[in-house]
Amino acid sequence: MRHAITETPLSTNQDQNGEVMPAPETQVVTAWKVACDGDEASGSGHPRVWLAISPATGWVDCGYCDKRFVVDRDHAEGAH
Repeated sequence: MRHAITETPLSTNQDQNGEVMPAPETQVVTAWKVACDGDEASGSGHPRVWLAISPATGWVDCGYCDKRFVVDRDHAEGAH
């Protein structure tokens, strides 16, 4: 079954009444679990965190740097 990506500009960690802002960076991935440690080359590094992408939305935002990871469902590893 193929799911459409829900076009919600807010991360699951943001206040629903807060200002709506786009993710500063988006990366398309082929895994349902991803690691993020920021971009140390630009000085915006942070502790490595593991994030699970929800099958319902198809994306997850990093709580540190707000980078959005969007799963490519056609090429994703594992079934969801």
